[in-house]
Amino acid sequence: MDEDNLLVSTKWLKNHLEAPDIKILDASWYLPKENRKPEIEFDNCHIPGAMFFDIDEVCDLDSDLPHMLPSPEKFASRVKALGIGDGHRVIVYDGDGLFSAARVWWMFRVFGFADIAVLDGGLPKWKEEGFQVSNRTKSIQNYHFTARKNSLMISNLKDVLEASLKGTAQIIDARAPERFFGAAPEPRPGLQSGHIPGAINICFSELLNEDRTLKANLDLKNIFDSSGIDLDKAIITSCGSGVTAAILNLALEKLGAKKVSLYDGSWCEWGSKKNLDVEK
Repeated sequence: MDEDNLLVSTKWLKNHLEAPDIKILDASWYLPKENRKPEIEFDNCHIPGAMFFDIDEVCDLDSDLPHMLPSPEKFASRVKALGIGDGHRVIVYDGDGLFSAARVWWMFRVFGFADIAVLDGGLPKWKEEGFQVSNRTKSIQNYHFTARKNSLMISNLKDVLEASLKGTAQIIDARAPERFFGAAPEPRPGLQSGHIPGAINICFSELLNEDRTLKANLDLKNIFDSSGIDLDKAIITSCGSGVTAAILNLALEKLGAKKVSLYDGSWCEWGSKKNLDVEK
């Protein structure tokens, strides 16, 4: 793992693939407009030993909003069923390089599991390096998993409204600029176009290299600095549905920011509320 245990390289994982304490999760998820089926893609091709983590199932299915955080009990149950428990080291990746894997990294951290890292560059880089892939699934043994929810890592609508109106926290929106400024329609029907008043746009793709690995710390720091973000003050991240916002959280944690939370409802919630102000 790297110096802060947040990322691992493809070569590191290749060298530790057979370690008994290493558990690998494929957390691939794609925007609805891409019309991709991540679980089918996983069945056809994944890193050997990996299990599939479905963020559209390991969530609060009673919510009208997509893939909201589940209860600690449900999270623990699903994770145990994937053969993950206390004492394991989890490596999570996705099929886009670095897209939805950060969301699952954040979910584990929310529920008190610290020993999780993101595979830098994900499955595309793994394949580019010429490392083995598989279409086989492995047998699973349940382990004890303890879930303790850290509410400080999560922001709700009330928190974000207060930050927008009173400046209690900096709001960073990870969506593409054309969506942030309301120049392009939202991919989900029924949502207004624009952004939360006072929010700052740092598209998640700005934080990535061409090979979809996360940029170096100095480059990341320059991006946040040039956008006027103070890493010593409270930050709330947001995006379309709480997925790519987690890439911001990953980068901010690498830089040592301590007061960072993610708006789980994100634009799916704010943009659906006709009584809330929207900027363009």
